[in-house]
Amino acid sequence: MAAWSRRGGRSTAVDVWPGWVDALSSLIMVVVFLLMVFVVAQFYLSTALQGRDRELAQLNSRIAQLADLLALEKDNSAKLQADITSLTDRLRATLSSNEQLQSQLNALGAERDQLAGRLTQLGDTVQQRQGELEAERQVSAEAKAQVDLLNQQIAALRQQLAELSQLLDASEKKAKEQDVQIADLGKRLNAALAGKVAELARFRSEFFGRLRELLGNREDVRIVGDRFVFQSELLFESGSAELGDGGRQRLAALAATLKQIAATLPQDLNWILRIDGHTDVVPIKTDRFASNWELSTARAISVVRFLVQQGIAPERLAATGFGEFQPLDNASSPEALARNRRIEIKLDSR
Repeated sequence: MAAWSRRGGRSTAVDVWPGWVDALSSLIMVVVFLLMVFVVAQFYLSTALQGRDRELAQLNSRIAQLADLLALEKDNSAKLQADITSLTDRLRATLSSNEQLQSQLNALGAERDQLAGRLTQLGDTVQQRQGELEAERQVSAEAKAQVDLLNQQIAALRQQLAELSQLLDASEKKAKEQDVQIADLGKRLNAALAGKVAELARFRSEFFGRLRELLGNREDVRIVGDRFVFQSELLFESGSAELGDGGRQRLAALAATLKQIAATLPQDLNWILRIDGHTDVVPIKTDRFASNWELSTARAISVVRFLVQQGIAPERLAATGFGEFQPLDNASSPEALARNRRIEIKLDSR
């Protein structure tokens, strides 16, 4: 390619192709370098990802192990909770007896701490005095007397601490012995209660057996389990809690029988006759009785008052009203309703 100078002369031709080739080669080298960097980066990234996958798998395995351990710990925790509940119940049973001993122990411990504090103060004083004496290298008779006095006081305090420690040991031993005694008393009390329950059951059986013999086959009294049942119509008018003449006669005969049997029961047997009033499901709402509960309770109280008038000890009687909520027959027929309207007498314990 030729070029012309401004003066009209022809200049020498310039070849630019080698420059383009060099630039293109440099560009290709840069691209190759970048590709190599990309390949190396991809290699390291792949290696890192594989390592992360292995770590993730290990973590998942560890998590599974931890989950198994957690389930095992939950089971152990449930067992420990049950043990703690049992121990808590036992602890509550002994806390009341240990409170007084604990207060004594606390008082003795506080006194011991005070004496220990005084001993420490005296020891510091002795050390300070000894340091002063060593620093001055002068031992006077007065200083010796003070040191001897302090040593005597320390010995006395140590003796008091020893005595307090002995008292604490004796108190702890006494507390342990009382714990054993409390446990033994609990066992004896449970055995005594079981014996009283068995005795009451035996006398309840004898009581109702003799009552059946004395009452005979009376139509106005039914026996349901361990209870004697009077139909309300035999004792009260409808919707009333006042005993009628016929009801008074029946209860007077029953009271005479009860007094004969009660006289044979042991004096230490804590028995009681429970008078239960029951109604049917037909609601009542009058000026005196707002519901069947009030009516059943008033009827039971009327029977109790009459039995007291007949000579039954009031401390041996109790009145309870159940309303319509304890039926003998769940049917709605007139016969079922009549069966549910009743007064029950049952021998029980207080």
